[in-house]
Amino acid sequence: MTSKRLLTAALAAAIGYTCTALASANIINIMPSKDNTLYEYDPAEGDHSNGAGFHFFAGENGMGELRRGVLAFDVAATIPAGSTITAVSLTMNMSMTPTGARTVELHKLLADWGEGTSHAPMGEGDGAPATTNDATWRHRFFDTIFWTTQGGDFSATVSASQSVGSTGPYTWSSAQMVADVQSWLDNPASNFGWLVLGDETAIATAKRFDTRESASPPMLTIQFIPGRATPTPRPRPTPAPRP
Repeated sequence: MTSKRLLTAALAAAIGYTCTALASANIINIMPSKDNTLYEYDPAEGDHSNGAGFHFFAGENGMGELRRGVLAFDVAATIPAGSTITAVSLTMNMSMTPTGARTVELHKLLADWGEGTSHAPMGEGDGAPATTNDATWRHRFFDTIFWTTQGGDFSATVSASQSVGSTGPYTWSSAQMVADVQSWLDNPASNFGWLVLGDETAIATAKRFDTRESASPPMLTIQFIPGRATPTPRPRPTPAPRP
């Protein structure tokens, strides 16, 4: 076979492999199973949260108070065990901000947390008194289980970052997010979601994002290749004893 034919055959094989891989990949969109805001603790106001609210916040408000969002997705309930995650993106709608473009990061959470029935009034920026099992700045589950570190226990590794400016939808995507989702699929007990960390270097940097209770909820898009089903072994008949 000539070199030209060899090259043609190789290209055809590569294209065929790529088409087969793409054809076998599935894409699924899932909404959060829970989301909330960690409002910096103010002793004069007590522990605040927004478990049932329409928005969560990330950054620093005009009073110099910090806000951090938390959200989680039930990956194992929607993707077959043994699948390989090939791409991940998170789209969130930012619906209010007092400032221009600021970097917003995702960090993998290291402990479980809750979503209660609290619902903040008006723009929801100040939160509402926490209810049972709400996540707060101090609590993973109000008011009995605390974070090891106030403000949430999360990895220092940035899973993804995005510059967020004017209102509208924004998308986060990275290889680290693929690794995060793969780890949640392989070990569901470690799936605590992401913390949404805004710019905390200056006042009035906060970004308001819409929650799963809103008309424009966060959406996690996952591309995966389903794992091969393990065949059930068939019992072999016991041979009859020879006379």
